[in-house]
Amino acid sequence: MTDPLLIPCPHCNGLNRIPAARLQDSPRCGRCKAEVLPSTPFELTQASFDAQNRGDLPLLIDVWASWCGPCRSFAPIYEQAAAHLQGRCRLAKLDSEANPQLAGEMGIRSIPSLILLRGGVEVARQSGALPLPQLLGWLRQQGI
Repeated sequence: MTDPLLIPCPHCNGLNRIPAARLQDSPRCGRCKAEVLPSTPFELTQASFDAQNRGDLPLLIDVWASWCGPCRSFAPIYEQAAAHLQGRCRLAKLDSEANPQLAGEMGIRSIPSLILLRGGVEVARQSGALPLPQLLGWLRQQGI
């Protein structure tokens, strides 16, 4: 993988061209200068979904709600996974209560739900909270 990757900025949605060899170097957005690959999940919204669904790195979305106990208990595990996967997969959180139309379009029936997108296409889905080793194992099965 020597070609530059196109990666949307989680802050301004600007598309950045980043050499694959530099993914671990905390690349900054050419537009807003924020970190393009943060070590924590970023917030996904109806407005940012189309921009974030582009790009060459897989996008893992945690669909959650503030009233959901399993969602709240899974949040720290998801944060740990983001640190483990930095530079290999982008992790986003979608609040299903604040973005009901997008959650509906994604066919969310239960939360928490994990949706893995690659090249703008859903390639895997997992319902329910997972311990960190199982989450990382599931992602390894998906080629991440």
